[in-house]
Amino acid sequence: MEFTAATIAQFLQGIVEGNPDVKVNNIAKIEEGQPGYLSFLANPKYEKYIYTTESSVVLVNKDFVATEPIKATLIRVADAYQAFAFLLDMVSKARGEKKGVSKQVEIEPTAKIGENPYIGAFVYIGENARIGNNVKLYPQVYIGDNVTIGDEAILYPGVKVYYDCVIGNNVTIHAGTVIGSDGFGFAPSEDGNYKKIPQLGNVILEDYVEIGANTAIDRAVMGSTIVRKGAKIDNLIQIAHNVEIGENTVIAAQTGIAGSAKVGKGCMIGGQVGIVGHIAIPDGMKIAAQSGISSNLRNDGDVVQGSPAFGFGKYQRCYAVFKNLPDLRNTVIELEKKVKALEK
Repeated sequence: MEFTAATIAQFLQGIVEGNPDVKVNNIAKIEEGQPGYLSFLANPKYEKYIYTTESSVVLVNKDFVATEPIKATLIRVADAYQAFAFLLDMVSKARGEKKGVSKQVEIEPTAKIGENPYIGAFVYIGENARIGNNVKLYPQVYIGDNVTIGDEAILYPGVKVYYDCVIGNNVTIHAGTVIGSDGFGFAPSEDGNYKKIPQLGNVILEDYVEIGANTAIDRAVMGSTIVRKGAKIDNLIQIAHNVEIGENTVIAAQTGIAGSAKVGKGCMIGGQVGIVGHIAIPDGMKIAAQSGISSNLRNDGDVVQGSPAFGFGKYQRCYAVFKNLPDLRNTVIELEKKVKALEK
């Protein structure tokens, strides 16, 4: 598809600055732009590229002030990042939707399937499962017994949902993720072996949750492991039994959350964060990448870093000292030599 700058500006309620008739048929990062491409500038760190980009059209914020000549046509919008996301959504929808049920599926007679489904090849749907309207189950998805999936949910190839789990409306789960596998529950016995503790609960994903690829969310021992409405979970994340993730919390890749931890709403958790079990993370917390959370955090909205984690500002000051420790050690050794020489 091909659009003029004027047409795109009309979609976005933006203002064209340059040639309104220039046409684009693709999108690219601003530093990789080519003629006929559309890019955007939202982060000031990338401003230098707007003066050299070959993209024909660039979305910018209304308050952007150029300091050099720009070859591209600009479209000024209220929020360039949001506007670009809107265009990406339009392109995605234009690709068309998958519909229909493959002949190579296994659906148990007691399962209920809603209207307008897409069910790809080699999908299995278990006894008494309930699948909502407009649900898309891509090839090789497994749906266990008594699972409920709400309307408009999308499960990409190879997703596995164990028995009794509940998936809300407008939930997206990416390829290879496992929902409802057993929690890591074992008790030591007198003979030195470990006895498995049955995991009898389930997992609940509320509406508008999105789960990345190859993530594992364990079922509860009793009750439910819960991911609240609007939370976004990245790839390669481990969420253990009886964890609760608050509304609209976002968690980046390779984070691990141990059993029964409670994470508040609106939190931002960086990549490779480790959170021990049975603690609480307050609402609005920001946890920097590779931090270790070993005890309850207390103040809503704090920013922490380090392992064990503490206040971000204090951590940065400590790091300024820590990275200079080799030089400080050498200075101390030299001072010790001088002191010994004076003593002699």
